[in-house]
Amino acid sequence: MRKILVVDDEKHIRMLYQEELQADGYQVATSDGSEDILAVLDREHPEVVILDIKLGPNRSGLDLLQQIRSREQNLPVILCTAYDSFQHDLKSIAADYYVVKAVDLTELKAKVTAALARA
Repeated sequence: MRKILVVDDEKHIRMLYQEELQADGYQVATSDGSEDILAVLDREHPEVVILDIKLGPNRSGLDLLQQIRSREQNLPVILCTAYDSFQHDLKSIAADYYVVKAVDLTELKAKVTAALARA
């Protein structure tokens, strides 16, 4: 079973993604972004990371992305945010894919499939 790590500070988003992705046959681990991301990667060994950009007032998914890339250059990362303005942020180019959050998870699921195919 392929494993996906969902990092989002909003519990209902983590639960929604987990439920939807598990229904598609994936194993899903979640994090609210407060724990050290490298420790989470060591514990969970995901094949893809779905990462929110805004993780509360003091945490940035873009900073976590840089930490991931410092050690895991080939781990696919999908940035998923409610703000499309970050798509042009230079830090976001280290991500493999960029998805704007929506109620319909079709695009996100397509990016997960594409990321796993490349992994």
